[in-house]
Amino acid sequence: MVRAIRGATTVDNNEKEEIWAASEEMLSAIINENGVKQEDMISITFTLTPDLNACYPAVRAREMGFTNVPLMNMSELPVSGSLEKCIRVIVETNSDKKLDDIKHIYLRGAKKLRPDLAE
Repeated sequence: MVRAIRGATTVDNNEKEEIWAASEEMLSAIINENGVKQEDMISITFTLTPDLNACYPAVRAREMGFTNVPLMNMSELPVSGSLEKCIRVIVETNSDKKLDDIKHIYLRGAKKLRPDLAE
């Protein structure tokens, strides 16, 4: 079955190193918490709020070893009052897990997006 795993995190500054570190932390947590294997991955899509434009999170994912997984970066809609400096991701993967067993990862300031899922 195809499963989609969501994640989100925030950064304090629009700086490449900070965006890459937060993206790596979030992606690693998704993989570790859900036991995702790279060979089962279909694609990974990152989105960034319009105030983040210093780099592409997918470049860091490639450096992490995701060289055979299709990656995409996109910009979020600039909705007034929405969470700023936010990086979101959706990992599509083949998995036998039930929907209730999928662990979506919300870190840092993004915990308020889904307090029901954030630890």
